[in-house]
Amino acid sequence: VQLQASGGGLVQAGGSLRLSCVASGSILRIGVMGWYRQAPGKQRELCATISGTGSTNYADSVKGRFTISRDNAKNAVYLQMNSLKPEDTAVYYCQAYVGLRLDTVVWGKGTQVTVSS
Repeated sequence: VQLQASGGGLVQAGGSLRLSCVASGSILRIGVMGWYRQAPGKQRELCATISGTGSTNYADSVKGRFTISRDNAKNAVYLQMNSLKPEDTAVYYCQAYVGLRLDTVVWGKGTQVTVSS
């Protein structure tokens, strides 16, 4: 299973971006999907996750500004990012739990988001 993320770019503070991530390959099952980010010199951190039934979880730093959603028919997960701040600048990675027992973690290659002040 591969994850392909897209939608990153350069945006001014206060702007919006929408990230997309599509899973492909031999997909038996997809469980929780999520978005993480890693800023230069920092550890990768959670942004948001969404279960197969639509339950969501957000980091405090993005709560109220970011919205995660998924389309199970398309094996896709999205991250709508509004009111972006310079501190949101990072490489954003999508992640998914896959496999018959949903015990295999797969990561996408990441997409760069840069927010200028």
